[in-house]
Amino acid sequence: MTQFVTKGDLPLTPAQLEKRAQKWISRSWNTQAREKSIRLADGAFDAFMSTFSTNHDVNIANNTFNWQLLEYRKATARLARYRLADGRAEQTFEEPSGEYDEEGNEIMHVWIQPAIEPLEATVEQDVYDEEGNVTGAETVANPLIVADDAEREAAQAVVDGTPEEVKAF
Repeated sequence: MTQFVTKGDLPLTPAQLEKRAQKWISRSWNTQAREKSIRLADGAFDAFMSTFSTNHDVNIANNTFNWQLLEYRKATARLARYRLADGRAEQTFEEPSGEYDEEGNEIMHVWIQPAIEPLEATVEQDVYDEEGNVTGAETVANPLIVADDAEREAAQAVVDGTPEEVKAF
């Protein structure tokens, strides 16, 4: 059996991986041939399955690697985004256009990403009584910042838990 899961591929669900494995077995050993080998106890199908199991373990390991790689990439992309509580400074980007002016200078495409102000750390939230009437307000941590920080913390945990082999890929 050859490997059908390669490092760097999109990961398969366990059901997809099993379905591919079963298709490989069926293509290599049709039902009649399998049953005959088992009935005759000639060991041919057993030998095939022994080799298949070894290769399938590699496919499972590669698929696990691919899941870790996908989650690592999502986590690093999440951490690359600015923190809502901090905002973001204006950024200028330049990219060569491949064109040149009359003097031989390369023309650059320039775009500016505007600054984004940080969110307020706290917000006012209505307080309700048992009947659903507003009875006042309270100051609470900004729920958008709380959610942003929780997502960043979860992403950092994924990055920290990712094996070095995956990070280096």
